[in-house]
Amino acid sequence: MSALAQSAPTHWWLQSAALTARELAIVVNEDDPDSRALAARYQSARGIPVENFIAVHAGTESNLPRTRFASLREEVLRRTPAGVQAYVLAWTQPWRVDCMSITSAFAFGFDVAYCSERCGASRPSPYFDSDEHAPMSRFGMRPTMLLAGVEAAETERLIERGLAADFSMPSGTVYLARTADAARNVRATFFADTARRYGPAISVHEIGLDELPGREPILALFTGAVRVPGLESLRFRPGAVADHLTSAGGQLIGGSQMSALEWLTAGATASYGTVVEPCNHLQKFPHPAVFLRHYLDGDALIEAYWKSVAWPGEGLFIGEPLARPFAARIVEHDGRRWLVGHSAAARGALVERAPSLPGPYVRHSLLRLPAGPFRIALPDLPAAVARITLLPSPR
Repeated sequence: MSALAQSAPTHWWLQSAALTARELAIVVNEDDPDSRALAARYQSARGIPVENFIAVHAGTESNLPRTRFASLREEVLRRTPAGVQAYVLAWTQPWRVDCMSITSAFAFGFDVAYCSERCGASRPSPYFDSDEHAPMSRFGMRPTMLLAGVEAAETERLIERGLAADFSMPSGTVYLARTADAARNVRATFFADTARRYGPAISVHEIGLDELPGREPILALFTGAVRVPGLESLRFRPGAVADHLTSAGGQLIGGSQMSALEWLTAGATASYGTVVEPCNHLQKFPHPAVFLRHYLDGDALIEAYWKSVAWPGEGLFIGEPLARPFAARIVEHDGRRWLVGHSAAARGALVERAPSLPGPYVRHSLLRLPAGPFRIALPDLPAAVARITLLPSPR
């Protein structure tokens, strides 16, 4: 979908560069007494079409065997409207399909190629670091996220944080927290480059895990540890993500390590963890720089998070998928139209004009957008319609 803004005699049209509510389907678990109510709340809050509401019986065990999953997914696919590009699963259990996470199993279909053997590689995602906003149309897969919580009230608060995030252009800091745990600190190899690339757009700090307690406000947090101390002392902005690289963060309830759900309880809007032993392959966990490039450019949370994981087969994505704190929009102020938004790095916005909405469009100009927040006055054009296309930040 696209947003229209009118400035007589020109109609300004900002092409949407992110997943929309009409492109998201909600899958409800009829075996979970909280699932339908939460899904209805989310559907209403986000304006998701009623035809995108799909109810199934998924059980309430943590692991949904692949044989049962195959028929369940087939039913969901059969009932999914054309144009749907992603799913949100409105439950906390099940979170696993044998050796795959349930979010990746829904995205790709169950396939042992997405699982590792003897700590080996698993099949890569074509969506990784892609600028594509229609993954089903382009790659034949639908990124999926669990709308989950320890209890229903926490999931309600998660939904509220996602709604509060939209267009908020939050200030705060991205924390890259090193640990003394060598096996789980492997993402630290990305930290200096991430700060160099995106420090001009947002505050990025590399710190030690022992320095983390009391930090605020947090926009994103990436670390590696079995457990993270001081979670209750942290303050997250709506739309923030947080995850810890460890073996079993995606084992949401009853695991031997810290659950990714603990980040949501602490106030994050999304998290990630693996459901089986992944070994410490960097490709199986979110890449901070890749996530920031897409999120700071205005992607929906589900898009940016999914695009940051190269081998996501064993990884579980949980959170509010449509949060877009850095999304652009056209606003009116002082009798003028302005393009307001955020960029991960300096980039362009293509302005085209046409005699009518269907076109044909011809190039008019290229607006220069700085790294970080921007507010650009739109030109007066001798045309009935003007279209803006935001170009992605460079890699």
